[in-house]
Amino acid sequence: MNERGFGQAVKEMRGRLHISQEELGFRAGLHRTYVSQIERGLKSPSLRTVQQLADAFQMDVLKLLQRAERKSKTSQDGGARES
Repeated sequence: MNERGFGQAVKEMRGRLHISQEELGFRAGLHRTYVSQIERGLKSPSLRTVQQLADAFQMDVLKLLQRAERKSKTSQDGGARES
């Protein structure tokens, strides 16, 4: 898994919930600009931050990491769409 794949997974989940970066940051106890940096693949979050994001999405950490892994593989394959 890479930072870009994790960021794509976070952005996708946030979109599914129809919430802003600011709202996600509030729910996760993170600053909006840090959420933005994670989504753009500029920051590599700690395990604690991954847990905070998973909690904000009301999902299991493992499921969030699996989603991120799929996104990482998709981006490495040249952007092929996942099914």
